[in-house]
Amino acid sequence: MLHINYNHFTLGVEEEYMVVDPETRELKSHEQKIVNEGHKMLKDKVKAEMHQAVVEVGTDICKDIEEAQRDVTTLRTVISQIAESNGFWMGASGTHPFSHWERQLITDHVRYSQIVNELQEAARSNLIFGLHVHVGMEDRKMAIHIANSARYFLPHVYALSTNSPFWEGRITGYKSYRTKVFDKFPRTGIPEFFDSIESYDNYVNLLIKTNCIDNAKKIWWDLRVHPFFNTVEFRICDVPMTINETIAIAALFQAICAKLYKLRLQNLNFIIYQRALVNENKWRASRYGIDGSLIDFGKESEVNTRVLIYELLDFVDDVVDELGSRHAIEYVHKMLEQGTGADRQIDVYNQRQNFSDVVDYIHSQFLVQ
Repeated sequence: MLHINYNHFTLGVEEEYMVVDPETRELKSHEQKIVNEGHKMLKDKVKAEMHQAVVEVGTDICKDIEEAQRDVTTLRTVISQIAESNGFWMGASGTHPFSHWERQLITDHVRYSQIVNELQEAARSNLIFGLHVHVGMEDRKMAIHIANSARYFLPHVYALSTNSPFWEGRITGYKSYRTKVFDKFPRTGIPEFFDSIESYDNYVNLLIKTNCIDNAKKIWWDLRVHPFFNTVEFRICDVPMTINETIAIAALFQAICAKLYKLRLQNLNFIIYQRALVNENKWRASRYGIDGSLIDFGKESEVNTRVLIYELLDFVDDVVDELGSRHAIEYVHKMLEQGTGADRQIDVYNQRQNFSDVVDYIHSQFLVQ
């Protein structure tokens, strides 16, 4: 009987929130008031982002999903209280339903100035809000192996997270338009397959040597072996509207890593698919969320996305109890029943034909568990 130690699959969760003017429902610069006050209570767990209407938070390194849930709940609660006391609202959506990026201020920081100077309009227009989930690894060699295999599942989880159907007051037709905005950046999207951690490091070092990047954090793929931590970082998802959605997605990413690790220890490997094929599924997830179909490359056929997500839940089922995440994973069923954040935003808009009402709804869901 194979005994596996899952303790190194720690979790770190980063979320980006929107700062809203309660009167106009527009995005609004908080002049770093929320971040500055947040530092007093949360230390370095709250950060400024490139646009001044964005607040980024990050949990501690969490030993399990319950710890992550407590941390995310605390972060959302404290940030919301600070915002309210300063006359702002907080919300979690991959894009704001109608604010225009041209009216938003850029944070005065050397890193952001460099990015804007290099990427110009692509950077200034990058007014989007994402979720990043770090899953701890025993070493970087295992991290690159798991990252290679986990690429296949990115569209499945991304479909669940879709939460950005509107852009600058327009119905985009996408469940996640955020990724279309981010595509303008270099070094984004599904990563290539790397046959070893050495070949990945060689790639990074070549980019640094040739002045493409100054460090590996400017590789903005949907999934990456983190340049400084022993983690695989999942970056594909829109920021979810509610706490439970964030935690369910984090638990699912953790379970995928643990399952792939278990297979590896049994000398079994999940099949590696080409980036071009995985990209087809990413586009479908962006366009249709959980209401479309993805390609099952093994069967070479289209399959209902919800069916494939249920298959994914079955695939990871034998590791979730060891991880202590069954309760969090089971919330995926609720997400499939009630629809994604995008589905719910669209429902509110269809009922009321008013983007301000959509913002009200997003704000109302910020602390919902």
